[in-house]
Amino acid sequence: MAEIQEVRQRPAEFIEALGKTYADELTKTVGGLKQIDVSKLYGPQFVAGPGALTTQAESLAGGLGAFQPYLRAAEAATGPTAYQAYMSPYQQDVIAETLREYDVQAQRGIPGLRAQQVAAGAFGQGRGAVQEAVYGAESDRNRAALQAQLLQQGFGQAQQLAQQDYLRNIQLAEQAPALAGQQISALTALGTQQQARQQAELEAQKQLQYQQAYQPYQATQALGQGVMGLISGYPAQTQQTIAPSPSGLQTGLGVASTLAGIYNLVGKPKLF
Repeated sequence: MAEIQEVRQRPAEFIEALGKTYADELTKTVGGLKQIDVSKLYGPQFVAGPGALTTQAESLAGGLGAFQPYLRAAEAATGPTAYQAYMSPYQQDVIAETLREYDVQAQRGIPGLRAQQVAAGAFGQGRGAVQEAVYGAESDRNRAALQAQLLQQGFGQAQQLAQQDYLRNIQLAEQAPALAGQQISALTALGTQQQARQQAELEAQKQLQYQQAYQPYQATQALGQGVMGLISGYPAQTQQTIAPSPSGLQTGLGVASTLAGIYNLVGKPKLF
């Protein structure tokens, strides 16, 4: 009687057990991956926005036109009446006091003049009156010249102060944009460095959350690689099964059983 021989190549029992463990872990891990909320691993929360220094630089950018006030101040320091704003508030007091003292000194000169007239025998006469009139007119001219001189000094000082203020404001107007630009550049550079540090921290947090989420899957992958390494490096076991071939009677019974099943499935013919 012929025999049927079946040969199977199967891994060692411990490798087969490890494979089953890997399959179970992989199924569980993949199921866990489906539950991961990827919005917590990727998204704008991991993009560093502008920091305080960058915001400050942006706010200062609107002040690049800060030279305008200096130009207006410089313009105010020019013109025919610009000196008035620079006149000393005490100038009138100084002039009034100087003229008062001049008048006192002028009055003190009259007694001396009359003494000369007495000595010359001209006191009370027309010649003496003429001398006093000439003295008074000369004193008035000197007084007016003194007053003009004092006013001219005050005017010159005011003009000089106005010119200095004009030049100072023009210089500030020229320097203001450059100084503001330097400040903005420095703040922008520091803001960029600050933003880069924040971005690095966010990237580290992102990587940490990613590793925490995918660590079970990576561990399962490592297990699978180990199992595959064992399978490829460990010889499989041969399992052989021998069974006797069916006899003619067994074969006939099998065919009859099959035909009976078909007959029952189709149903007996109906008699009319």
